[in-house]
Amino acid sequence: MTAAAVPLAPRARAAVDAIAEVDILVGIPSFNNVHTIGHVVRAVSAGLGKYFPDSRAVIVNSDGGSTDGTPEAVADADLSNPGALLVRHPLPPVHRIVTPYQGIPGKGSAFRTIFAIAERLGAKACAVFDADLRSITPEWVQFLVGPVLERGFDFAAPLYARHKHDGTITNSIVYPMTRALYGRDLRQPIGGDFGFSGRLASHYLAKPVWDSSVARFGIDIWMTTTAIADGFKVCQSFLGAKIHDPKDPGTSLAEMLQQVVSSVFELMATYRDRIAAVGQPEAVPLFGFVHEVGLEPIPVNVEGMLAIYRQAARDLPELWERILRPATLSEIVAHAARPNGRFHLDDELWVRVVYDFAVAHQRRVLRPEQVLGALVPLYLGRTASFVLETEKSRPAEVETAIQALAQEYLRQKDELIARLGAQEV
Repeated sequence: MTAAAVPLAPRARAAVDAIAEVDILVGIPSFNNVHTIGHVVRAVSAGLGKYFPDSRAVIVNSDGGSTDGTPEAVADADLSNPGALLVRHPLPPVHRIVTPYQGIPGKGSAFRTIFAIAERLGAKACAVFDADLRSITPEWVQFLVGPVLERGFDFAAPLYARHKHDGTITNSIVYPMTRALYGRDLRQPIGGDFGFSGRLASHYLAKPVWDSSVARFGIDIWMTTTAIADGFKVCQSFLGAKIHDPKDPGTSLAEMLQQVVSSVFELMATYRDRIAAVGQPEAVPLFGFVHEVGLEPIPVNVEGMLAIYRQAARDLPELWERILRPATLSEIVAHAARPNGRFHLDDELWVRVVYDFAVAHQRRVLRPEQVLGALVPLYLGRTASFVLETEKSRPAEVETAIQALAQEYLRQKDELIARLGAQEV
């Protein structure tokens, strides 16, 4: 697919034609974010003016049909105060384009519109930021755009300071599995805020995924995995705390788990040759000064998560036995009888569970949505176990535990590949 094949609203097309060419494009996908998007737009504009004063730039709001005034908030955001940006010469104007996106509803379709506009305008460097951010600062623009525009990187992933019980899907599945399968140690592969080169935007645009589930969900892990597996130059940048509405892993993340893990499993088939060829994970360059920051607590309902796990252990063994190997299933069911104080799903067992589900998904032993739905209560049990074990741990101790889990994913990788077969991963 080319940029010309992506439909744009007439007003957006006219704005693109009038601007003609830019150095930097920043995209902000949105849906009903009126209370936060103005702050995001102002922070981005300030970052562009302060750190890239000589660059031509555009902010693109790709909106999914908001009814709360989000596009109007973008159009009305005040970008006219260069004196606050600590520069001594006039700034080139930061253009803005507000446009609805076309295609399947979802964040991926919003990104496709951003990629298409970036290609039409010949942008050298791009970034995308979530519209609901409360912690974004102008420095975020510097740390995601700078490595691309000034250092030649194609993809800059975010590195956030997060509460020890935040990011449970990332920490228990997506980060350690991506690290093991693709050989790059990117700590936040589904962070949501990324920097990328214009050529990578064009590469994304040409991929035949825009009528698939990627267009609805899974775009973050797809972008990260595609950049790594297709050989682009990647790095990560420390952004400090990412403050967003806190979510209880036991009540808010089941749907997200199924969406993200579905993409992880589907990408395994796409990049089977790459996975089989990858050896030890490599560190990637890190930009920014890593430091501790104050973090908002995350509410966690351990009792609720364990109740769901135990109910599933009573109701789902016949389903699980089509996915899990007998020894793994036996251990999973036995754990349900343990009291909270002794409940523990260790790393070795948890990785066996995830890899069993990956194999079942690849072999289509059930419909994909059945496989992923059956994983949810097991994820909740693992999350409850992790919360209980790290309740009194310091952040550094929690990170050590996550790195130990990542090593277990790597240790069991060869067995995973052998089970699937080199041509079936």
